[in-house]
Amino acid sequence: MNAIPSYRDPLSYQMAAVAGFVGGLGVLLGAFGAHYLGGYLEGMGLDAETVIRRSAQFDTGARYHLVHAVALLALANSVLISRRARRAVFYLFTIGIVLFSGSLYLLVLTNTAWLGAITPLGGLSWIVAWMTIGFSAFRGSRLRRES
Repeated sequence: MNAIPSYRDPLSYQMAAVAGFVGGLGVLLGAFGAHYLGGYLEGMGLDAETVIRRSAQFDTGARYHLVHAVALLALANSVLISRRARRAVFYLFTIGIVLFSGSLYLLVLTNTAWLGAITPLGGLSWIVAWMTIGFSAFRGSRLRRES
């Protein structure tokens, strides 16, 4: 079990590249939410209460998006879990961003409430990813103690 990523490991570079793009997109969407979203939603004719609720939903999506972009970057250089687990967690984090944050962004921008039913799937993806990290690290620590 070689869990230590090498600077020559293409997977680490791919993960770091995706983390960079996902992080940049998260900042861009967060800035849109902070500066333009209220006006956009008011322009759609939404009442003040709905604008506040939708803005909070968008903010939640952006916050979780950015947290998981940082997690993707950390994952790119993780030495504590196996390569197989890193790959699985990478995909689960990315799917979680798309399903959780993406569904919230679309829900808010289109005022389509049924998209909220997709959001928990992204959360579930993140839960499985975090648990995979935990199990892989635990397994790795046990293997090291036994050798």
